[in-house]
Order: sequence, then C-alpha cells, then structure tokens
Amino acid sequence: MSKKTWSPDIFDSLFQKNPDPWDFEKSLYEQEKLARLLSCLPQEPINFAVELGCAVGVGTKALAARCTHVLAVDGSSTALALARDRCSHLKNVSFLEAFLPEGYPKSAVLGCDVIVISEVLYFMAQNDIKKLVDYIMETLPPSATVVLVNWTGETDTPCTGDDAADCFIQACHPYQWLPVHAERGETYRLDCLRSVVT
Repeated sequence: MSKKTWSPDIFDSLFQKNPDPWDFEKSLYEQEKLARLLSCLPQEPINFAVELGCAVGVGTKALAARCTHVLAVDGSSTALALARDRCSHLKNVSFLEAFLPEGYPKSAVLGCDVIVISEVLYFMAQNDIKKLVDYIMETLPPSATVVLVNWTGETDTPCTGDDAADCFIQACHPYQWLPVHAERGETYRLDCLRSVVT
C-alpha cells in the first residue's frame, strides 16, 4: 500500500480507461449508498453545498435536486469533463478543478452549508487529510455540516477507509467539530460532523 496521496494523473488515467471506473451510475451498492448520504443531509433547505471529489457527477446531480447551489470539485480534468456533461442541464451546479488538499478553494466555498466528502479521504496520506481539515475549518460557518463517506473494504490506497475517517474526525476535535451521526453499511461508513460551538 503506497502511503503517498494519489496524484491527479492517476485519476485521469483511470477515467480515461473507463468513464465510470467505480460504476457510480449503475451499481445498486452505489445507488443505495448515495441514498443514505442524501438522507443524512440537513432537513432544512440547503442553500450552498460543496462536493469535494465529484468524480463523474452522479452524486452532484443528486445533490443539485436538494440544494440551491452546488459547487463540485475534483482534481481530475477527465472526471470533471464527464461530470460537466452529465450535469449540463442543471443551472445550479458549478465545477472547479482543484487537487486536495493544497488546492482547496477557500474563497469559493465560503459560506457553504454542507460539505460532502465521499470516497475521497482514503486516497490521501494522513498528513494531507489533516491539512484538508485545517483548510476546511478556516472556511466553515458553525452552522454547517460535513458529511463523510468512506469505503471500508480492502484497498491499496494510502489509508483504509476507517483510518481516513478517524484521522479526519480526530483532526476536527481541536476545532470543536464532532460527529453527530455515524452509521456503517456492509462495506462503507458514513459520518456527519457539526460544530459544538454555539
């Protein structure tokens, strides 16, 4: 298992070989997992959601139905082109190419209500996950929600899904952001975090 954060060219290569390498569009598992993610979003109207790691835009399209505006971010230009095509009819979605953590778009995400980080963290080294937390915490209002989804099966990525999620959550503690909901599917975990500062 490589301990280095995967680079954009690795993802570009995957999406060039297969426009849906994880079968987001047709997999029943992916559809059920997305449904669970959506059910964990705040019930009140969501004005602005940020999706870090939008891949080919399947989740983006679903988020757009729940939110006034969605900013979808990915480090792969190939994936973003596919996502833009999928969501071309949606006027409330915008896209940004940025590689995490260093490319985290601080100014673009200011004031967001929700950040979704689905199936992204375990592609990152733990020191980069901690950097990402620092960047996110600079931009989130206390009323926002962070939703994490991580695969918990076997992987050759820098972290396991559990290690990645635990690293993110622990890095949030000093900022007084804590889990308010946690659940496990057969091969994934879902965690929601909120600020405990009122």
